[in-house]
Amino acid sequence: MEYIFRKATLNDLPQIWVILQQAILSRKEDGSNQWQDGYPNPTVIKKDIEQGAGFVMTDGDAITGYCAILINDEPAYSEIKGKWLTDDDFVVFHRVAISEDHLGKGLSVKMLNFIEDFARNNNINSVKADTNFDNGAMKHVFEKAGYVYCGEVFFRGSSRLAYEKLLT
Repeated sequence: MEYIFRKATLNDLPQIWVILQQAILSRKEDGSNQWQDGYPNPTVIKKDIEQGAGFVMTDGDAITGYCAILINDEPAYSEIKGKWLTDDDFVVFHRVAISEDHLGKGLSVKMLNFIEDFARNNNINSVKADTNFDNGAMKHVFEKAGYVYCGEVFFRGSSRLAYEKLLT
């Protein structure tokens, strides 16, 4: 399969929202509280896209995954209960979701690889992210992809697990 990673467009929003709704339901079915409070929503995704932060992974015309990528733009990360591996520039990603039609193909790790390539292409050697304590699937993806647990950050009203990967 030839997966492509590109900036999302507003035309992608309907497909992205379907994928995120699937992920929201999946989190609920897994017993996770993550994304059960009206976030993310189409307004958040539209803002991602308009700011150039929304990205999709595609297989032909089908969108297989979505995420938002920012550079040095997560104020919550300035205060960590623990310690980041670096204090250098970093790429942060949020709202990772893979289409349920494409689950089980290793696409979460493939998406992280694309995010890491994005960081390298911007001469940044650190990628940071966070997830809920009860999101076992994402914790597994982080471990599989070589991310290091660094502590806890307070984000969107609750404490979350913080991870970083150095790209060397």
